[in-house]
Amino acid sequence: MSTDGSRAVSVIGFIGSVFSPWYAWSGRGDPANHCCINVATYGPGGRFTMTDRGRDALRTTPERLTVGPSSMHWDGHQLVIEIDEVSSPPVISRVRGRITLTPSAVTTVELPLTPDGAHVWRPFAPIADIKVDLAAPGWTWEGHGYFDANFGMRPLETDFRFWTWGRYPTAAGARCFYDAVRRDGSNLSAAVAFAPDGSAQMIDAPPRTPFRRSFWQVRRETRADPGTVPKQTLNMLDAPFYSRSAVTTVLDGETVTGVHEALDLDRYASPLIKPMLALRVPRRARWRFD
Repeated sequence: MSTDGSRAVSVIGFIGSVFSPWYAWSGRGDPANHCCINVATYGPGGRFTMTDRGRDALRTTPERLTVGPSSMHWDGHQLVIEIDEVSSPPVISRVRGRITLTPSAVTTVELPLTPDGAHVWRPFAPIADIKVDLAAPGWTWEGHGYFDANFGMRPLETDFRFWTWGRYPTAAGARCFYDAVRRDGSNLSAAVAFAPDGSAQMIDAPPRTPFRRSFWQVRRETRADPGTVPKQTLNMLDAPFYSRSAVTTVLDGETVTGVHEALDLDRYASPLIKPMLALRVPRRARWRFD
């Protein structure tokens, strides 16, 4: 997110693209054949790219993920992302440039999201600086960012009905909240405070507090001090089953603004959703590296 809060970007590298209808329709038996570097820019001139690519487009090393024309590379100190994608309808255009993420430290935290460890959250760097340099007017800026990953052995909708996640920079570092309703009826409630040196501790979180639903009426809640109500400050991604936004809340008396996500997996499991997604997630099965 930019320092002034007016722009933001998210980049997700998928091997087995969990929100790809093509991967779901294939039976999810070959994750390497459904890979993607999803780029979304938020603010004036924002774009969304999510091309589902075949295994010919995938190259991996311990330090680099390459999917077709785009890549992510860890150089030992920074995550460098090279982007060359084409955005999805309704506005089709090229999204090209570089994003550099510099963590204050790399954590050792891994959080299982289910008792059997089938889903794991790995917050590599909840505190980081970001530099964005994209080939579009106004898209050269700096701000704060984070770097995390999720790993899963089963489809999300198999094990979860709903979840929310939030990451909020604070004066002391950052706080992350993971709240979920599992398919078996049990709940996940995790709150972690991160320091700039990468250390982390589980903390008691203030109450889950509902706030205004998204355009598609996805319910939203995050942690907030009693008597306060979180508020969206920047809409990022709004889908029938998913919301991503910048949200301002109050944590232990401190007003903070961070990134919030809400995911309704009951909705995502609907057979009506996959054809809708196919309009925004094109399939490109073949690729050749020069």
